[in-house]
Amino acid sequence: MVVLHSTEGNAGAGVPLEPFLHQVGGHLSMLQYDAHTVCKPLISQEQKFYESLPLAMRCFTPQYKGTITVRLRRDSRGHLGLVANPLKENLEPLQVPPDSRAAAIWQTLKQTASSDSNPRPLAQLACSLKESTAKVLLSPDCHLSGQASALVESADGSQVDRRGFNPWGLHCHQAHLTRLCAEYPEDKRHRFLLLENVVSQYRQPCILDLKMGTRQHGDDASEEKKARHMKKCAQSTSACLGMRICGMQVYQTDKKSFLCKDKYYGRKLSEEGFRQTLSQFLHDGIRFRTELLEPILQRLRALLTVIRSQSSYRFYSSSLLIIYDGQEPPQLTPGPSQGSTSGDPARVDVRMIDFAHTTYKGSWNEHITHEGPDPGYIFGLENLIRILQDIQEGE
Repeated sequence: MVVLHSTEGNAGAGVPLEPFLHQVGGHLSMLQYDAHTVCKPLISQEQKFYESLPLAMRCFTPQYKGTITVRLRRDSRGHLGLVANPLKENLEPLQVPPDSRAAAIWQTLKQTASSDSNPRPLAQLACSLKESTAKVLLSPDCHLSGQASALVESADGSQVDRRGFNPWGLHCHQAHLTRLCAEYPEDKRHRFLLLENVVSQYRQPCILDLKMGTRQHGDDASEEKKARHMKKCAQSTSACLGMRICGMQVYQTDKKSFLCKDKYYGRKLSEEGFRQTLSQFLHDGIRFRTELLEPILQRLRALLTVIRSQSSYRFYSSSLLIIYDGQEPPQLTPGPSQGSTSGDPARVDVRMIDFAHTTYKGSWNEHITHEGPDPGYIFGLENLIRILQDIQEGE
């Protein structure tokens, strides 16, 4: 893998980074660099994992595109944002697609923040949104159509996006900006990883984020952090199933909006609640997407084979994404009497993400070397396959 580094020469140039509006879980902010690329704060252990990634795992992880320099920058109105130095291979100004949902929503929020009637800076706007609508935007179970549309009305009253969006990415972005402002000077340069946007090909990406394994703390965790993570696992489905729901968005075709659930919801689920939520993830508000089950199961079985072959790897605190398109192509739309679709196979994907605490022989920590494949991850995958098979047989 050739690492693409940013150019440091032109301090005035830069790509404004937008919150990645399809982030459903995690605490680090994911940002959108362009239509096919996202970026996240660089953690050396995760970077090393991507640079030494086993060949068999590459189709189950986002493509690693290198690193880039990111800095804080205030615009002409004093609003604080993050800007990336352009890649040497791409010094032309970033061309944002005119129908980019992230660009439209983010730009409208910034316009709202800078209007004459509401001159608050963006950080204050995001903060007030979080405070005034916390029970709605950050509740564990919410439909985001009316509430989200109210946030994205432009100055002339027209709506940028009537379908809503998941608030988790904005929540993480606001927390990240606040932390950077509090801990670093504005001219501090930060390193970010550039990764493939694994949902770029989907019109209405439905995403399930599963925290995998029976153990979440890394080998380097302090005793306090270790105890905290062990408690979370013991009190959630991580202990009995080897996984728990960390976030979810599923497009509801009847409401033209996303149904969203967050990590706090996932922590409270029983084994039966987990199964019901998994079924809900495959329901579009009108029908159960039966045709998705077999393609998802095929990917999971292939991943299980790969994980079983990775000796010494421990994927502590990593997540598994299950992805499909909530907007069906016309040829797959069932008729009034059809129960399932026919034609081309449903397009689904399964990807592993978040490797900041992954360890393996030859990684940074030579003091602890694990033998054999990751038993907790395998336990979780086997249970996930079993539950989906049970759902398939019940349909």
